[in-house]
This record gives sequence, structure tokens and C-alpha cells, in this order.
Amino acid sequence: MTGSLWPVAQQTAAATLSWWIAKHVIHHHQPVFAPITTLVALNTSRGGRGTNAVRFVAGVVAGVLVAEAAVALLGDGYPTVALAVFLAILAALVVGGERVTIAQAAVSAVIAVGTGIQAGSNRVVDALLGAGVALLFSQLLFPAHPLALLRRAESVTLAELAGALALTARALEGGDTAQREWTWEHLRPAYTRLAELGEARADAATAARRSPLWWGRREPIERETRYAAGLDLLGASCLTCTRTLFALDARGRAAFTPAVGALSDTLRRLATAPGDHAVRQRGAEGALR
Repeated sequence: MTGSLWPVAQQTAAATLSWWIAKHVIHHHQPVFAPITTLVALNTSRGGRGTNAVRFVAGVVAGVLVAEAAVALLGDGYPTVALAVFLAILAALVVGGERVTIAQAAVSAVIAVGTGIQAGSNRVVDALLGAGVALLFSQLLFPAHPLALLRRAESVTLAELAGALALTARALEGGDTAQREWTWEHLRPAYTRLAELGEARADAATAARRSPLWWGRREPIERETRYAAGLDLLGASCLTCTRTLFALDARGRAAFTPAVGALSDTLRRLATAPGDHAVRQRGAEGALR
């Protein structure tokens, strides 16, 4: 809960600023879409907030342009709404096909046809304003820390892998009954964490590439990204090891069980400080014994 307060405070301040600019600078009587755009753009993982803002604007612009074309072609009416929504979704698919882009294209098309082209144009202005504020907060004032993103994901992944190996060791030590109760569902969280680690790598690379504050400090981020990529191989190896152990006979399982427990302990120590070189070195030495 405490870790969520800072992002919540950022979103609150950004939405309030969007509302103030829309009402007192652009003089919109109903300045609702600007803060909505800001909130939607910032309501994602920290490394992807800038991308989310751009996708939102792309959807709004596509929807309004398509709606204007549909109204010019068919005038008002139900067929116009249907055509505008259909073409807006197709246009969103062409420009990327992300969920937020598709949704905003369709919504903007409905608003432009249903309430008038002027309302659609105002929505474009609001979207640009809201996205601009979101970019200000996400790329300049409070950019994501790429190394923090990576190490947080690394820590969670290592802890999950350690838990999966510890569970495997307990099942192997517990005899036939424990092994029958063990299922592959016990490994599903580890697969989920590995997928999230891949997303964190992509978000960190995006944050380093797009935030001006990180343009001159790419080398440590690229190095940590390579390390995080190695965790994919480690994770696959751990899960393969688990599957292989259950295929062994009783003597083989008994021989390897202590090593599985020791590897689990090593990964758990790494999870406490994935960025600490000394911890990494001790973990590597322990794994080679």
C-alpha cells in the first residue's frame, strides 16, 4: 500500500494540472477529457507511461478523423455511427492495435458522430493536452528509473524461482505421497514472474531510450538488461531441472535433492540484493561447489 502512494500522488497532481490548463488556459467549459487522458496514460507500469500516452492520442485522432469522413459521406444517422466505429477500430489496428488505441478510437468516433464534429475536435485538443501533461510527468519530472525497474523484477523472479525449487525439494524428500500431491500448477507463478521480467526489460529499455534524463547513462542499463536476460535462461534451467528430477528413480532423486535445496537458498539470497556484486559473486561460487 505504501509503495502505491507515490504513483497515486503523481496521477492526482497530473490530472489536476490537466483540468486547470483545460479550464483556465484553453477555456473549455467541460474540461473532463484532458484529465481523463492524463489518468489513463499514467495508469500503467512506470516504464510504459509515455508509450501509453502516445497510443491514447493516436486512438483519439484516428477516431475523430474517421468520424468526420463518415459524417461527410453519410450524414447523421445510425449507419454513420456503425461505419465510423468499424473504420475507427480498423484504423486503430493499422496504427498498432493496442487495447487503449482501439478503445479510444471507437469512443472518439462515437462522440464525434453523436455530439458533433466540434466535440470531436475538442476531444483531440483535450487528448493532446492530457498526453502532454502525462509526458511531462513521466519523462521529465518523474521518469522511471530503469535500473530500479529491472532489479525489482529480478528480485521477485529470483524469489519465485527459489520458492519453486524449495517446494520441489520438499516434495522429493517427502516420499511418494508428497510427490503425488505436487503438481505443475505449483510452477505457474514462476512462469508468470519470468514473463513479467521480460516486460520489465522492455519497459526499462523504453525508459532509457525516451527519457532525456537517461540518454547519457545507457551503459549500466544495457549491462543490467543483459543480466536480466540471463535470468530467463536460469529460470528455464530451474524448471527443466524440476521436471527432470521427477523422472528419476528414488536413488537419483535422493542424490540430487540436497543440491536443489542449496540452489534454492542461493537464489533466495540473490533475491534480497540482485544488484549487489558481492552477493552475485557469492551466489556464483556457491552454485559451482
